[in-house]
Amino acid sequence: MYRRNSYLQRIAPFLGKPVVKVITGMRRVGKSCLLRQIIEQLRADGVPAENVLYVDKESLDFEHISTYKHLDALVKKSLATKTGRKFLFVDEVQEIAAWEKAIASLAGRGDMDILITGSNAHLFASELATLLSGRYVEFPVYALSFEEYLLFRGDRKTEQRQEFLNYLRFGGLPAIHHFELKEEIVYHYITSVYDTILLKDMVKRHGIRNVHLLENVARYLFDNVGNVVSAKSIADYLKSQRLKVGVETVQNYLGYFLEALAAHRVQRYDLKGKRLLEIYEKYYLGDIGMRHALLGYREGDITGVLENVVYLELRRRGYQVHIGKLGERETDFVATREKEKLYIQVAYLLASPETVEREFGVLRAIPDNYPKIVLSMDTAFGGDIEGIRRLNLVDFLLGAS
Repeated sequence: MYRRNSYLQRIAPFLGKPVVKVITGMRRVGKSCLLRQIIEQLRADGVPAENVLYVDKESLDFEHISTYKHLDALVKKSLATKTGRKFLFVDEVQEIAAWEKAIASLAGRGDMDILITGSNAHLFASELATLLSGRYVEFPVYALSFEEYLLFRGDRKTEQRQEFLNYLRFGGLPAIHHFELKEEIVYHYITSVYDTILLKDMVKRHGIRNVHLLENVARYLFDNVGNVVSAKSIADYLKSQRLKVGVETVQNYLGYFLEALAAHRVQRYDLKGKRLLEIYEKYYLGDIGMRHALLGYREGDITGVLENVVYLELRRRGYQVHIGKLGERETDFVATREKEKLYIQVAYLLASPETVEREFGVLRAIPDNYPKIVLSMDTAFGGDIEGIRRLNLVDFLLGAS
C-alpha cells in the first residue's frame, strides 16, 4: 500500500482527541487502505493489537453486524476490558442500520478513539449531526491526484506527459495500478466499480425499479461533464428518445449520484450580485475514468475532462468551488478557502488569438485583485497578461502556483 500522506497528515492531529473522525468518499477511492495505514501507524507507536477493533462491513466476517445494537455489543465485548488507548474503526458504516445511535453512545463514553468511513455524502443527514454536534470532523477522500498517480506508477521510464495522458484516460482509482494499463482491462474493472455504485448505493438503497432509466440518466450526466445541466434538460432529452420520465424523477436520480459521491454539483455564483444562482449547475465526476469506461474515451471531449481534473484537485486542496458568472460570461472556477480566492480558466491549448482573448477576457473583466490563472496544456508561454497568470496544467497539478 502506498501511503496517502496528505490525508494521514490531516487526520493525525485529531487522533487521541474526543471527536469522531469521519472519512467520506466514493467507493474504491482508498478509504479502507487509509484506515489500515492509520492502524499500522498506531501499531508502530506501540498500541497493542487487542486495543484496536476494525469492523469491515465489506467482509463476510462482519456480516452479522447489521444493526447498531450488534455494533455496540461487539465493541463492549472486544474492548470493554482493555486498558490504555482504545480504537474503533468501522469501514462503510452506512451498511449498519441506525449506526449513528451506537457511534454517538460510544463516543459519549470518552474512552476510545472512533474512526468511521462512508460512501455516502448524506452520512450526516441523520441524527448524528444532532447527537454529535461539534464532536465530529469530516475528511473527504478523493480519487488519486496526478501527483499520487505518479507515486503509484512507481519508477517507470514513461515520460511525464504520457503518464498524464494515461491519467486522463484511466482516472485515479488506486486499484487500477494492479493491472496493465490497457483499456479492455482497466475499463472492465472500473465498470465493476460503477455497477456496484449504481446497484448497491442507488438501486438497492432507494428501491429504484426502472434501472434502465437510471442508466440513461447516468449516460447523459457523464456525457455532459463540464456543461450546464438541469433536470429539465435531461428529462426533455430522454423524452426525445421516447423514454417516459418526469423532471422530479430525474432530480431524484441526480441526487442519488451526488449522495454516492459519484458526481459533484457545482453551482454558479453571480460575481456582480455576490449570490449563488439556483439553476443551471454543472456536474463533475468523482473519477473521470468512470466516464470513459461507460462511454469510451473521446479526445474531442478533452476540455470537459481537463475541467473535471482541475475541479477535483481544487477540492483535494480544500477549496470550495463555484462557477463564476459575470453578465453573459462565465469563468470556469471560483475557488475559495478561508480568506483565499482564485479565479481559474481551463483550456486545452491557447492556439489562437481568439482563444487567448476568450480565456483571458473574462478574467480581465472581474473587478478585484484576487489571483487569476489560465491553465492549459501549452508548454511554451510568454509572460503573464495584465496580471493574469499562465500556467501549464500539469505543473499546476504538481504544485506550481
